[in-house]
Formats: sequence, C-alpha cells, structure tokens
Amino acid sequence: MQDINVTIVQHDLLWEDVNGNLDYMDALLTGLQPNETDVVILPEMFNSGFTMNPAVVAESPLGHTYEWMLQTAYRLQALFIGSFVVQESGKYYNRLHAVAPEGLLATYDKKHLFRMGKENEYYSAGSDKTIITFRDWRILPLICYDLRFPIWSRNRIQDDSRRYDLLIYVANWPQRRSTHWHRLLLARAIENQTYVAGVNRVGTDGKGISHIGPSLVADFGGDTLIYTENTEAVLTTRLSGAKLVQYRTDFPAWQDADDF
Repeated sequence: MQDINVTIVQHDLLWEDVNGNLDYMDALLTGLQPNETDVVILPEMFNSGFTMNPAVVAESPLGHTYEWMLQTAYRLQALFIGSFVVQESGKYYNRLHAVAPEGLLATYDKKHLFRMGKENEYYSAGSDKTIITFRDWRILPLICYDLRFPIWSRNRIQDDSRRYDLLIYVANWPQRRSTHWHRLLLARAIENQTYVAGVNRVGTDGKGISHIGPSLVADFGGDTLIYTENTEAVLTTRLSGAKLVQYRTDFPAWQDADDF
C-alpha cells in the first residue's frame, strides 16, 4: 500500500445557509494546493449545520452541493468526503458523498439517526454500508451517531485480510458529550486495527448547541497523529500503508475477531 495524505477540515457552520457555507469552505481551502493531499474530510451536514428543517436545505441527488464537491475535488485532485441533506423519492436523507476528481465514487445514507435530536422523525435511515477504494486504500465512511454502535463499524475479515484501512466519521457532535466522541474514536481505531479520522464542527448552531470539535486522526494503535479543538483548522497528516500492514502482521488479533 502506498502512503496517502489526509486533510481534516474543522470549522463553524452558517445555519441553514448552503451558499454561504460553500463560499466559506472555498475560503478555508485556499491554502491547499493541487495534489497536496489525497483525501479531504468535511463535517456532517457541512453546508447547513445539523438541521431538523430538511425542506429548507435539501437538494436533489447530484445537485448544487455535489457539483461544488466535484469541482473542488477536481481542482485539488483529491477525494472529498462529507454529508448534506438530499431529497429523493419524497424522503429526506442525511447522505454522505465521496467525490473523486473523476466523479462520484459512493454515497452512504446515515444508518443510526439521532433520536434524542428527533433526526429519526425527519430523515429516513439508510441500510447499507459502503467501502470505497481510492488510491489502493479501502475506506469506510460513517456519520456521527454511528460511532456509538461498534458492530456497524466492525472491520470484518475478507480474503484473509481486513476489509478497510481507514475509518471515517463526519459529525456535528455537541460539546457536552465531546469526551465520549474522543474516547470512542480511539477505541474504534484500536479494536479495528485501522486508521480513524473523526471530523467535527465548532461554534454554536441555530439551536444554541455548542460544539468544540475535537477533530483528529489516530493510527491503528490509538495514537493521535493530528488533533484540533475549539478552533477552525485545516490540518493534514500522512498515513503509512506499510506501517499499517506491518502492524496487522505483527499483531494479528483481527484473525480471532468474531464474525457478527
């Protein structure tokens, strides 16, 4: 496996303002140059904030925000990952998009809807995970509340190897439970013997809920490679494919994992 660079983008979100957020993202990303990074990860509902007013911000599949992701991915020659609200067949979805310079690689509809915030009353749940292959890396992208359910992110064995190499969570995780977020991210890295990236927002949303991040990238042993809290940041780190393969070879606990 080759090495790849991963960039996390932690920022404040303008409440239910799609165009404003996309313009703001353009400004945040001006420091990135083409081919400087391989993967750029944005927060959950990065163009609106975690709204329960889907009709205000929803787009058709492959609509305006997708086009922005595609153009930006092409400009930077990187894979862009983030979620936004989509309306399809009369239903609303919190849909993650993985957009490469060549076009859409995959989508994922959030499986675990946050009932304490009534997300399950406004959005429809997805039922399938998707593993993306990009530049020899297998990537599993999930969304926020999915983090609390370890079986959903289980790195199963396939063809005598682990199925994915990088686990991503995009989120709008509130400050009052930020300790849970941080600790669970490291746990998922250790138990699945994988790199993990968790990208959260900062600032106060339209419901008065405070967010401080943190956003981070951790390695397969749970050691933090980059970390940012309570500030806007665009940070990049390099992931070693060789070190990941060597760790799984030297400590093959994955071979004894339960298949459920």
